[in-house]
Amino acid sequence: MLVDPKEAAAAAQAPAQRQRIRLGDVLVQQNLVSAEQLDRALQQQRGTGKKLGRMLIDAGLITEEALAHGLARQLRVPVVNLKSFPLKSETVRLLPESPARRHRAVVLEDKGDQLLVGFVDPLDLFAYDELTRLLKRQLRIAVVPESQLLPVLDRHYRRTEEITGLAKALEEDIGDAVDFGALQASVGQEGAPVVRLLQSVFEDALQVGASDVHLEPQEGGLVIRSRIDGILQTQTTADKRIAAALSQRLKLMAALDISEKRLPQDGRFTLRLRERNIDVRLSTLPSQYGESVVMRLLGQGDAMRRLDEIGMPADMLQRFREILGRHSGLVLVTGPTGSGKTTTLYAALGEMDAETQKIITVEDPIEYRLPGLTQVQVNDKIALDFARVLRATPRQDPDVILVGEIRDAETAEIGLRAAVTGHMVLSSLHTRDAVGTPFRLLDMGVPAFMVASSLQAVIAQRLLRRNCENCAEPHTATPQEAGWLSAIGGEGTAGERTLRGRGCSSCNGTGYTGRLGVYEMLEMDTGLAQAATHTDPAHFTRLAREKMAGKTMAHRALNLVLFGTTSVAEAMRLASES
Repeated sequence: MLVDPKEAAAAAQAPAQRQRIRLGDVLVQQNLVSAEQLDRALQQQRGTGKKLGRMLIDAGLITEEALAHGLARQLRVPVVNLKSFPLKSETVRLLPESPARRHRAVVLEDKGDQLLVGFVDPLDLFAYDELTRLLKRQLRIAVVPESQLLPVLDRHYRRTEEITGLAKALEEDIGDAVDFGALQASVGQEGAPVVRLLQSVFEDALQVGASDVHLEPQEGGLVIRSRIDGILQTQTTADKRIAAALSQRLKLMAALDISEKRLPQDGRFTLRLRERNIDVRLSTLPSQYGESVVMRLLGQGDAMRRLDEIGMPADMLQRFREILGRHSGLVLVTGPTGSGKTTTLYAALGEMDAETQKIITVEDPIEYRLPGLTQVQVNDKIALDFARVLRATPRQDPDVILVGEIRDAETAEIGLRAAVTGHMVLSSLHTRDAVGTPFRLLDMGVPAFMVASSLQAVIAQRLLRRNCENCAEPHTATPQEAGWLSAIGGEGTAGERTLRGRGCSSCNGTGYTGRLGVYEMLEMDTGLAQAATHTDPAHFTRLAREKMAGKTMAHRALNLVLFGTTSVAEAMRLASES
């Protein structure tokens, strides 16, 4: 079992005696592996060049935790649990990123004349001597598990300094005026400062799992921000003179009009980063201080999630699967941009048999490439829009049609007609909740009888941040939080035990890591279908809310709070949005 951080720091006061010790001898001496197992592993190691410890772990002969504790016992040093150790970025960065990754080490604590350093392999004398030379301090050793170290390095060695430095270099390179002709001519020059800066921005975004990158010219400079778990975080602020160079370069990559800065433009391009293909959706918007650029990052080849893996409650999941088994009708998934609608739609497609059914998707862009499906990418530049593709789709004899998004009345009406004529149609729509969706369709000009006869179900969803498992602790509700708990769950709910992350190195001090879906479903029945054809929205709303009593997104979020999955504050934020 990994020791407490305070115990680790105290136990590391005495330096480990540096002597040449072979890992294999240590493991055999402590009966962690047999001599025969060691010999076989050493023979295999000669042909692969892997570290012996990694060979033994991959072969299942020893666990990572047993290896770490065996080394710690031999050297009489502590094992540190990086998931709970209170790391500080300024302390970690005392050691540059390159040697930290090369020697698999991290600076844990700064004690002035001494540094507590965690090593994956504390027997590596060369790494110890190299770090002593670089840090110019006396080192105290601890052992850290490799699986915990790599995420820590990714979090703390963000490319902020590199991005800031490249931005300054680009500012000096550009001077007071931007030579757009020179920038266009440098498209293939990978050493150009603008190219290196953009590469660093994208690599940082990929490293921290950002979904979007924002380049925002402001009066005081260019602000570069990333959206992580739905929340924007500022990466750096640079001189606003480089904004035009960056937007110009991005437009070239997306094949947009580089001379047009007065109108919004949309485009896309593909990047190759860390052996992954990343689709980038680019949007430019003219603002007071220059063009604002927002880029949505979509990973090609990302594993499609199953319907039972996205967080949908069991009762809703059962009904949704029954609806998907029907031969016709319209199913809508609603929510704001970035709420996971496409993930839900594709998870629904995963429930269907593509071998016995003809499934056609119409998307902008195609986010998941799946075998057995006919997938169409819309292209507004050649008038290949949603409506035009949908008009042609029925002649392809489909069983299931997925429309990426209903954006206008024409697309909505064609989709509903397809549902009426014997096709199962899945699509998304931007609405706040499930109850308001039928009226959104009516507001778009779709005939009421088509909505009543075709719409089978509406799923509204949001993404909720999870409490960090490493720092979640009991939380006393504020008066406002207690009032919300009572309003949603009843008087006794306000006194229930809740959790909230206090912030640690694993979650970058936010208290949250990752997100999960929160859903509500309005299933249309005869009464609701009849009410939808009337001009009285209040009657329909009352019936719909009675049908969904206790099963709204707010109630689902409350259940996650009581289960300890998220905080009251996060659930309140979701409820206010919906």
